[in-house]
Formats: sequence, C-alpha cells, structure tokens
Amino acid sequence: MFIKTSDTESIQPFLKKLYTPKPDSHKGQNGKVLIIGGSSLFHAASIWAAEIASYFVDMVHYSSTKENNAIFLALKKKFHNGIVVAQKDIMEYVKEDDAVLVGPGMLRGEDKEAQYTKRLVQQLISKFPTKRLVFDAGALQTMNPDWLKELKQPAIITPQVREFEKLFSISLQNKSREDKVQIVKEKAREYKTVILLKTVFDIVSNGEETFIIEGGNAGLTKGGTGDILAGITVCLYAKNKPVLAAVVASYVLKKTAEVLSLRQGYWYNIRTIIEELPKTLVDLSRKDI
Repeated sequence: MFIKTSDTESIQPFLKKLYTPKPDSHKGQNGKVLIIGGSSLFHAASIWAAEIASYFVDMVHYSSTKENNAIFLALKKKFHNGIVVAQKDIMEYVKEDDAVLVGPGMLRGEDKEAQYTKRLVQQLISKFPTKRLVFDAGALQTMNPDWLKELKQPAIITPQVREFEKLFSISLQNKSREDKVQIVKEKAREYKTVILLKTVFDIVSNGEETFIIEGGNAGLTKGGTGDILAGITVCLYAKNKPVLAAVVASYVLKKTAEVLSLRQGYWYNIRTIIEELPKTLVDLSRKDI
C-alpha cells in the first residue's frame, strides 16, 4: 500500500488509531521510554532521539557513556523531561519503561564500546522477550539477526540500506522498488520483526502488511534525521502497535521536512525538525496541511 505525503488522506486511517492521552490520565500512563545510545565518538545522536521523545511521552530515561550523560545533564536547563540512567542500572529501567530504543550513536566494530553494544542487545532480547524494543544504527551493526526470532513481542528495526544489507547478508544494490519491497517483506516474516527501511521511499513491513511511504526532500539527508526517526518510533511504539508506530513516524518526519522547505528550502537542521515535528502531527490530525 502506498502512503504519500502529497495525499494527507492516506495517513488519516493510521492517525485515527493512534493513542492519545486521556484527559484524566496520570503521570506515566502516556508512555515511558528508555533511550540507550551514544559513544565516545558520537555525542549528539542519542541526545537528539531523547529530545524529540520528550514531546511524545511522559518520561524519557537516557543512558549513554559517562561523557554523554554529562552533556545530557548540562542540557537539563532546557530539557526537563528526562532522567539520566547509569549503565549499571539499565536493566531496572527496562523493567519499568514501556519501550526501549537502543543504538543511536553507538559504535560498530571490535572495540570495547562495540562489544558492549552487542552484549547489551543480546541481554535485552534474552531477558526481556516481551518488551517493546526498537533497534537502530550501532545496535543493528553489531547484532545477530537470529536473536530477533527469540522475541515474543516483535521488535522494530530502523536500518538504512547498508545496515539492512549487513544485518541480513543480502544486497539491495540495483534492485527495483518492487524487488526491495519483496525482500523487506520476506525478511520481516522470516525474522518475526517489523522493518522500517530508510530509503528515498521508506518501506515498513511485518511480513504480512507492507507499506511504502513516499515524500520528504533532500534536507532529510542531513546527519541526525535517522536518530529523530528512531526517537519518534520508540515513543509511538510505547502505546501503539508496531506497524502503526513505524508508518506514522516515517510519514510525520517526511511531512515535517516538506513543511520546513516551504519556509527555508533545504536549509533547515535537526533543531528545526525537532521543534516543527510535533506541530506537523497536530496539523495532520486536524487536516490543516
């Protein structure tokens, strides 16, 4: 099924199913997420994911390296909806939170930090097979895809093309759109996961339902947009079904880029996306754009 940002009616069936906070809800009932990411090399990626997450859930727990935790604490002057979690305490917060994102800014390879990423992903899957998990970036580049089959609650994975190829040992080069869609669908079914493949057109599939999301613009090639997407996805997954979460996250990010381009062309950045995206979702829900 095609979902196009040029046709806002195409996203309405998904938005109508989206969880919205109840007027009489209490703190914590509208979602709590844990974001684990960052490294000695990449500082901003996981923080961007946490910042966008703060707009969509009641509580964001954040865990990274000691250096990145310090940066996050420094940002608390502007960002009040997050709590820093020491690495030794991660598993306790996994128990508490509705959904967990792992990977933005984490390293691949054979060094100490990459090995930590790999062990962490394996532990999360083995200890919390019913937890709503989202794997992105470094997590995807260090994990064994067979681990996904152990989950009783499907994970959402958000690879770009090279990450998809590395994870599943298959090439998408020179493949038609139809072939790419079929490959994503087959891998989603085989590994019992929901795949959100990031390309010019995003592909979302759980092996049964498959959606192609068209839209956006060249501004989305900037570093950090994938981290924003992962942050939105984990928040939506906290209270919604995984395919719904992935489709809406993809669509809203692409639509936000189009809204920004009307004012700024392609010359916007991650900060402007973070600030504009919640407004875009509200406008879509009201059919104002």
